[in-house]
Amino acid sequence: MADTLISRRKSEHLRIVSDSDVSHSETTLLEDVKLLHQALPELDESELNLSTDFFGKPLSLPFMIVSMTGGAEFAERLNHGLARVAEQTGIAFAVGSQRVMLRHPEVTSQFAVRDEIPNGVLLGNIGAVQLIEVPTETVARLAEAIEADGICVHLNAAQELVQLEGNRRFRGLLDGIARLLDHMDGRVLVKETGAGLSPQTLERLRVIGVPIVDVAGAGGTSWTKVESHRPTNGPLQRSGQVFADWGVPTAAGVHAARTILGNDATIIASGGMMDGLDAARAIALGADIAGYARAILLQFLEHGHDGAVQFVETLAHELKMAMLLTGSADLAALKQAPRVIGSNLRQYLDGLTWTPGEAS
Repeated sequence: MADTLISRRKSEHLRIVSDSDVSHSETTLLEDVKLLHQALPELDESELNLSTDFFGKPLSLPFMIVSMTGGAEFAERLNHGLARVAEQTGIAFAVGSQRVMLRHPEVTSQFAVRDEIPNGVLLGNIGAVQLIEVPTETVARLAEAIEADGICVHLNAAQELVQLEGNRRFRGLLDGIARLLDHMDGRVLVKETGAGLSPQTLERLRVIGVPIVDVAGAGGTSWTKVESHRPTNGPLQRSGQVFADWGVPTAAGVHAARTILGNDATIIASGGMMDGLDAARAIALGADIAGYARAILLQFLEHGHDGAVQFVETLAHELKMAMLLTGSADLAALKQAPRVIGSNLRQYLDGLTWTPGEAS
């Protein structure tokens, strides 16, 4: 695809996501995780420990600004600005798609934000479809070029299928991920982009040894819906609306990921994450880190650096409230906190047609 078309598409994405209602009409199902209030928590707020480790580095808070956009005119401001927010608040940050760097290394400065986040976790980003188009070594160099701690590989088949210019070839992606894992000694995070990870997909990722996943579930931004707002997609605009609510809800994806990948895996819960209580619910289900995209993007666009920092601090306060009110001194305790699973999530989990070991 012509690079000018890629850049124009990314700019359109940013405008649509910030200006339009592009959320799933169905929910993340996180509201069905009811944490039980403990009126006698026997904890002081000062005792709470929200820290965790990620890619071998400490995070002050179990949050991540997940990948949003790349290759657009605004990408440099967005990547540099959000990296500064991540450094100041002690959370992780992933840049937008580095695909444009494959043909135009001169734009590396848009993504090279290590100076903005010298101590924190910085991740690169590439689409899984690029793993069958370019050599593994070339993809790995994208992370090296920006001094990233690892790279996110994003899966977005649903979105591609409602783009006139989108990819239609998805055979071989799993082998491509396996090659990259070997080449980068496991420093790879595999993520969806808002349609979630099914048990079958998670089983396939487990088989090749993927250590970190971001479920990026349904319930937040619908990228098929985003594409339906682009006039250039012509007849596929209708398809974007038809599949606007397609995907596995975030809560179901987190539960499945922990069940299938086991306790050694690192699981990020993103997709419709709006507040600190969402983070607490996701962690109670088995997530290690909560990822935010559109919610923090809007704060950054409307209120700048200080507004985005304040938003992260508010998330932290809300997570602390949930921890104290469940008697959870740290994140490990929060994962064991008493909870009630509501009927909608329970029905969804009970209805999953999957058996352990299934990868087809």
